[in-house]
Parts: sequence; C-alpha cells; structure tokens
Amino acid sequence: MNTLTLLPLIVLIAAMFLLTRSNKKRQQQAQNMRNEVQPGSGVRTIGGMYATVKEVNDDTVLLDAGPGVELLFAKNAIGSVLTDDEYNRIVHGVEHDLKSDAAVVPDDASSLTETDDESADAAAASDDKAVDLGKKDEAEETAEAKTEDKVEDKVEEAGTVEAKAGEEPKKTDGETDAK
Repeated sequence: MNTLTLLPLIVLIAAMFLLTRSNKKRQQQAQNMRNEVQPGSGVRTIGGMYATVKEVNDDTVLLDAGPGVELLFAKNAIGSVLTDDEYNRIVHGVEHDLKSDAAVVPDDASSLTETDDESADAAAASDDKAVDLGKKDEAEETAEAKTEDKVEDKVEEAGTVEAKAGEEPKKTDGETDAK
C-alpha cells in the first residue's frame, strides 16, 4: 500500500484517540471532585442552583438550599465545588477584600486630567450646586395646579365679558333659548 493513502487514516485515528483521552481525563476529574465533596462546602448543581452540602452518601448528596429547604440530589448533579469566598460572593453578596493595596480607580475621567489643587476646587464647587432630580412635593404640585386653575378662570371670564359686550350670541343647530 501507498503511504499517502494511509496518512489520512492515521491522522483520523490519532485525532479520535486524543479526543477520547481528553474526555476521559475531564470525566475522571469531575468524578474525583464529586467524591471529595465534604459537608459544609458550597456547591453549584448542573441546573445552576447554589447550596451548601449537608450530608454525603454513596450516590446521593443532601443539600441545604436555604432555611428549612433540604434537597436530595444525585452526586452526578453537582457541577462544581466552590471555594468559601466564591460561594459567599455569589450567594450572600459578600466581597472578600483581596486587593486592599490596589490603586483606587476614579469614577470619572476628570480626575485623570486635573492636578490635586484643581480637583479639590472642582469637588468643592460641585458640592455647592445642588441639583434636584427628584419628584416635586405634593404641596408644590397642588400650588401649581391652583395657580393654573386661576389663570384659566380669568381667561374664561375675560372671554364671556367680551362676548356680552360686543357681539350677538351665536346660534347652534337645534338648540333654542325660548321655552
């Protein structure tokens, strides 16, 4: 046989071997992780639920998902075991301060271009100006409504005075003033 005809077959067999080997290795790591689960550790299930391991059996795991909520899962349903910091960050929203010595990133770009004296002056100037973005108080709204009503009443009164003084009233279809 010719080596050129065997070359694609050899490459195909080698690729299949590498793929099955990596899959087996990944499955073995997942199985070891599930077997090393201890009570008290935080886990994420393959369905995305976060819980704390309460009890570990041969094929099952009892999870505590909240106050008074205990769920029985198969060990294969555990997707990953989380570190304490990661579990507290996700479930309780507690951030662990790992970067206490890190530089502080400013909230706006203006502090990147100004010197220290200018930034202090700008901060003092921005504190002097109060911008009200909230809703108006009910007292202010009622006062404005009353003012608008008074203006509308005066406009209507002026219109009726002009109509009485100069012109005849207009007739409408089908309506008469006589009885």
